[in-house]
Amino acid sequence: MLTHPAQASRELNTVHLASDLVIVGAGLAGVCAAITAARRGLKVVLIHDRPVLGGNSSGEIRLWVLGATTHMGTNNRWAREGGVVNELLVENLWRNREGNPVMWDALLLEKVADEPLITLLLNTACFACEKDPAQPDRIASVEAFCPQNSTRYVATAPLFCDSSGDGILGFLAGAAFRMGAESKDEFDELFARGDEFGHLLGHSIYFYSKDTGQPVPFVAPSFALQDIEEKIPRYRQFNAREDGCNLWWIEWGGRLDTVHETERIKWELWRVAYGVWNYIKNSGKFPEAANLTLEWVGSIPGKRESRRFEGDYMLSQKDIVQRRLHDDAVAFGGWSIDLHPADGVYAEIAGSHHLHPKGVYQIPYRCYYSRNIENLFLAGRIISCTHVAFGSTRVMATAALGGQAIAIAAALCKEGNLLPRAIGSGEPLQRLRRELLRLGQHIPGVPLDDPEDLAREAKITASSELRLAEFPADAEAVPLDTSRVQLLPLPAGQVPLFTVTLDVLEPAEVVAELLTTSDPRHHTPDVLLGRLTLSLKPGYKQEIPLVFDARLKTPGYGFVVLRPAAGVSWQTSGRRVSGVLSLRTGRPEETTAVGGEAFEVFRPERRPEGRNFAIRCEPPLTAFAADNVTNGFHRPTDRPNAWVADWSDEAPRLTLEWGQPTVIAEIVVGFDNDYDHALESVLRGHPERALFFGVRHCRILADDGTLVHEVKDFHHSHLRVRLEAPISTRRLHIDVVSTHGGPAAIMEVRVYKKPVQA
Repeated sequence: MLTHPAQASRELNTVHLASDLVIVGAGLAGVCAAITAARRGLKVVLIHDRPVLGGNSSGEIRLWVLGATTHMGTNNRWAREGGVVNELLVENLWRNREGNPVMWDALLLEKVADEPLITLLLNTACFACEKDPAQPDRIASVEAFCPQNSTRYVATAPLFCDSSGDGILGFLAGAAFRMGAESKDEFDELFARGDEFGHLLGHSIYFYSKDTGQPVPFVAPSFALQDIEEKIPRYRQFNAREDGCNLWWIEWGGRLDTVHETERIKWELWRVAYGVWNYIKNSGKFPEAANLTLEWVGSIPGKRESRRFEGDYMLSQKDIVQRRLHDDAVAFGGWSIDLHPADGVYAEIAGSHHLHPKGVYQIPYRCYYSRNIENLFLAGRIISCTHVAFGSTRVMATAALGGQAIAIAAALCKEGNLLPRAIGSGEPLQRLRRELLRLGQHIPGVPLDDPEDLAREAKITASSELRLAEFPADAEAVPLDTSRVQLLPLPAGQVPLFTVTLDVLEPAEVVAELLTTSDPRHHTPDVLLGRLTLSLKPGYKQEIPLVFDARLKTPGYGFVVLRPAAGVSWQTSGRRVSGVLSLRTGRPEETTAVGGEAFEVFRPERRPEGRNFAIRCEPPLTAFAADNVTNGFHRPTDRPNAWVADWSDEAPRLTLEWGQPTVIAEIVVGFDNDYDHALESVLRGHPERALFFGVRHCRILADDGTLVHEVKDFHHSHLRVRLEAPISTRRLHIDVVSTHGGPAAIMEVRVYKKPVQA
């Protein structure tokens, strides 16, 4: 019988891998880091200890991807994360609008497998690392073991990234880290909690049920928790309709070592999950559960918090709440500071405690590398921040942005033979930010300043430009049972005359307000420009003028608000436009207890309809000009930042014209990907398959009518065209042949003499 040499010597089969970047951990941050780095030309080894990718978003745990644009009550507008994570979410919508976790797993695997420069090691756990003997503050290699093939891997590289969640590589390498909460005094964080609340967030296990159409009995396993009403103070929140990560608050373990006692925590959560299902099925209080079966219970818990590693800067509460600016900002966050009691499901208090900033905040590059291990990047939930700030930065879409940032930084390190710290200033930092913005990453308040972009030198014209005169009353009316709001991009100077269309059943008084923001970098309506009290008589489709004696110093968004009034409805319109939203009251976020200020929250009206309210503006709004496409922003900010064609334009065309023949090798066109739509990845299904404002069919032509490129059935945010051979032309025409529903809109156009995109 033939014997393999490794079997004969009784040694593990060992594989040596050399690369440019080794990434340990393939949650969403690690996945986005690996894809971005590989597309940038780096050879990557991606080591992951689970059978599927995505971490907490995977089919093993099934938490939908969360970020700055959420289902929660915030004023964050157009804040969905860009770049690779946006590409993944938009493609998932196209293929998997039902939110099937298995399909999400397959998509992540496909995107990684499609990159030939990535060596993916699944079911492979990092367990050791070697330091460079000559440079003891640098990692030389990592060792990992895969029990599926009994193989030991030794991966060497000049650069490493820990995105493992628990920070196993950083821990083994001796990187400085923290675990547990800081005191209030260390970073002057008033939201920091004490021992009674606890210093770590726990784990959660989710479960799904399924309606079989016939009665299904349930016999609980012997380990299931008994006496649910006695042991779980919030037992009244259980019902037969919610499952999956809607039951995120089935959480526990925050008073244990969330690294080394994870298995103990998992068993307790299994006890709770099966005990809760037993309570729902067999207590007699939920007859509607008779036909339900327990379809799935998570095999591993979703972990929130363990180690946090120290970089050259530690993000803290004030960075988030005050929305501090950082010269080295490369990413952003927008989830609330969301802290959970350590006792989790057994706590007497609410399962989560939130502190909301007024808008999104910047995250500096200094948070994404270790302060004492010179060649170690940090990504995911382990980045450099306090426990309080971690309450916001820990969510997956925010983590993905960090993964994308370190990938480009690693490429710059390779090009310049540099270490991570050296990328944080001067020309390397400017290149890092420029390349991230080129890839679709959004850095709040930072436009793309691209000296290689030839579009900035072109004269830009369009077949038409929308002058927004009105949203006609052509859809159903919505009652003023809560405050209803129309968000509009207003010019500097005297505000327009607004006319709203209302249905009034009986004599009523309605309060109308015009609000704006104190800072163009957020969308919290904290400045009152005017208030009117309207005395209305009964009538259908009444046109009511709103005359506000107010002026804006600079262009910005205005909020036309109608406060609640019984018997009054606001007519709506089926017309929708890029950079314009209808909103409604969310809830006031009381932040005064922690030194903040209370402010009102407006949430978007329900999707996918997203109807605007019937309103007329005199003079019309002119915020949709063709030259918006070169202003450096590819999403709405304090203005729409989009060219939008007139509704009547049957052949929308954007034209770039140079005074002389211009050599072109690459063209990038950015479309409106509705960044206000959270696009939750799993569980929460979506009625649409493509985003309403997206372009479906587009043609690019040279000045002689030659077709340069055509794309059909398109649904992504950016069309990137790298020509096989450069062309010379005086003009480029971009024809929007069809969209997925909205009027023709383009957010940005960039043109390059030589290829620049990864």
